[in-house]
Amino acid sequence: MNHDELQQAASDHLLLHFSKQHVDDLLVLERGEGPYVFDTRGNRHIDALSSLFCAQIGYSYGEEMSAAAARQLTTLAFNTNWGTAHPASIELAQRLAGLAPGDLNRVFFTSGGSESVEAAWKLCREYHLATGQPQRTKAIARDIAYHGVTLGALSFTGVQRFKEPFGKAPIDVTHVSNTNLFRGGPDGRPVTDPAAFCAQLLAEVEAAIVAAGPEEVALIIAEPVQNAGGCLTAPEGYWRGLRELADRYGALLMADEVITGCGRLGEWFGIDREGVVPDLVSLAKGLTSAYAPMGAVVASDRVIAPILEAGQVFRHGITFGGHPLSAAMALTNMDIFERDGVLQNVRALEGHLEDRLGELLALPIVGDVRGRGFFWALELVADDDNTRFDAGQRDRLLRGFLPRRLREAGLVARCDDRGDSVLQIAPPLISDRDLLDRIVDGLGEVLADAGAHMTASPSAATA
Repeated sequence: MNHDELQQAASDHLLLHFSKQHVDDLLVLERGEGPYVFDTRGNRHIDALSSLFCAQIGYSYGEEMSAAAARQLTTLAFNTNWGTAHPASIELAQRLAGLAPGDLNRVFFTSGGSESVEAAWKLCREYHLATGQPQRTKAIARDIAYHGVTLGALSFTGVQRFKEPFGKAPIDVTHVSNTNLFRGGPDGRPVTDPAAFCAQLLAEVEAAIVAAGPEEVALIIAEPVQNAGGCLTAPEGYWRGLRELADRYGALLMADEVITGCGRLGEWFGIDREGVVPDLVSLAKGLTSAYAPMGAVVASDRVIAPILEAGQVFRHGITFGGHPLSAAMALTNMDIFERDGVLQNVRALEGHLEDRLGELLALPIVGDVRGRGFFWALELVADDDNTRFDAGQRDRLLRGFLPRRLREAGLVARCDDRGDSVLQIAPPLISDRDLLDRIVDGLGEVLADAGAHMTASPSAATA
């Protein structure tokens, strides 16, 4: 089909994810090369979002991945992990355990992020049942955090408009404040004392545990860098505090690394940067660099031991979890990371990317720059007092002006609205200094125009 035929067929038949279902001039991408994607009009775009935090190594490893797929498909096309196994899933589990911190040695495979969060919750429940604590059915999560959209994972998600249409959540979750250092001070201003802010946050978590009933809380779940809200990093000591609270009150601690894992922060497990070993870690997206769908839960020996000792069946399974094809491609992805120094590239260039993005603070519309590794957000503000844009302004900026202007600039980035106006980037982990500079320079031009657009009169802005 040509461009126009694809547009019509998409409008007639394709249900888009988290999108309005009638999009004028839908961006349809048909080819990728290195860090670039090409649309059906022949335009080239820098994929500065790694296709929603997934395409860690870009788009030029198709031949290697195809060869790995062909070897697997001509050997064993499919087998489940339901009471059987196959070499690719076993080797992948072993390699992940070898890279994970501490005693995170047990791996359950899924098909994606929401499934990983759901599977982690079930493992958590099985652990508490095996230790004689069936009453532990509650969890603590963070405000605005996104942990998935299947109904169990949606319980942990702290975005009310995603949840309310679907009724009462199946899991009893208390949401506490997130770690927004730019908005967490008095009157929504930047935090000036990170240590005091950390103590305040941890006190709130403890109060939530006590209010829920310490003997009923099963899990504390958080991301090492929270995606929703715009790459929210934690103050020093926050994760150590969560670990201490979980231990004190008998809950498990989970790092949701669907986005931050697999190299995004310069480590296979981003939680390594916090010096803490959680009980559970969820992975997906970058596990195969999106060459095939796959997710995983990595669990500690401490979690699994009581289940084994009790002779208990883990009452959960996913038909395509650990699919031989996906496992083979994940192993190839790990080989490429090691051979091509992918993690080392992120570590070497993180500071440069941070410095270059920091230059954009000179633009009146940019209030904050935050993130780690190759995972960054810019919060956009209305004035020098960092005033939030109102709902109408956010609609003009994030759904109107910026998507169109970014496409004109040949950049794929993410405009996000959780009450704060955020523009996110997550470049492929193979990006070099020159590409990062071009991304930042392009963002600078787009945001300079956005600032002029938002200061124009409403009639002029919509003309």
